[in-house]
Amino acid sequence: MAGRTVTRVDLCEAVYQKVGLSRTESSAFVELVLKEITDCLERGETVKLSSFGSFLVRQKGQRIGRNPKTGTEVPISPRRVMVFKPSAILKQRINANGAVPAADDESEENAAATASGS
Repeated sequence: MAGRTVTRVDLCEAVYQKVGLSRTESSAFVELVLKEITDCLERGETVKLSSFGSFLVRQKGQRIGRNPKTGTEVPISPRRVMVFKPSAILKQRINANGAVPAADDESEENAAATASGS
């Protein structure tokens, strides 16, 4: 079951409808929050949002990958990756709202990754 994609415009509209700021102020507010989250992650900080989850930056080391077409080994350079870890409360809410219960841990992680937009 594919869900609808929520965009920045949708978030701005929700703030406009629920908070009562003007559309311009709502847009500026959403952009400010997203910029602050982005800036923290760029600095390598963890962003924890209570009852929602945590955004973490992890360092991945260099490793050897393989081109699936040719089988040639290729070095994959070290890099930082962003990971989202949903809170237990968010997992509960997702599973309580009509989602099919996970058969195993891997299915639960896939459902959480899908919900987070990964």
